Amino acid sequence: MLTNRQVSWLKGVVFAAALIPLLRMVYLTLTDQLVDPLEFITRGTGDWTLYFLSITLAVTPLRRLSGWNWLIKLRRMLGLYTFFYGLLHFITFLWFDHFFDLAEMWKDVLKRPFITVGFIAFVLLIPLAATSTNGMIKRLGGKRWQWLHRLIYVIAPLAVLHFWWMKAGKHNFTEPILFGTLLGALLLLRLWWRVRK
Repeated sequence: MLTNRQVSWLKGVVFAAALIPLLRMVYLTLTDQLVDPLEFITRGTGDWTLYFLSITLAVTPLRRLSGWNWLIKLRRMLGLYTFFYGLLHFITFLWFDHFFDLAEMWKDVLKRPFITVGFIAFVLLIPLAATSTNGMIKRLGGKRWQWLHRLIYVIAPLAVLHFWWMKAGKHNFTEPILFGTLLGALLLLRLWWRVRK
């Protein structure tokens, strides 16, 4: 069992480590080491959104299977990093693809299904991030907060579908299948525990 001081130290390490992918993207872009910086940043921010989504969803099963209850103290931060990289992914799309032209962006959202699905997933992440403070948890009350945060079970399949459709144009389904299998297993495990309960 970790002490509060050890958990605080671990949270600091995880916080810093979660910024490394962003720092790497910035460094490689500023030092002109990329053939296509826009493609690299778009893909990188999208990939890391999925990575953190998977890690966040893995916290509860890992805690229950291992008995490491201190893991729950990392879940909120990991969830916020999911939103952070999702926000960067969206800003990349809005900025470099549409130069902040909201009307053109909205046409693109409606026209291309994979963007529509990704946009919906991102919009659903916003209330989760906005209600992640202790104050909002108290204001909403435990049950209402829990019901709201179950949106993650909708967001996860939408994120995988967005990734699948994006990769479909390149006929590369390996990564979407891996993410889909992992997230599907994490969600089914939760469903199994809920049915047993």
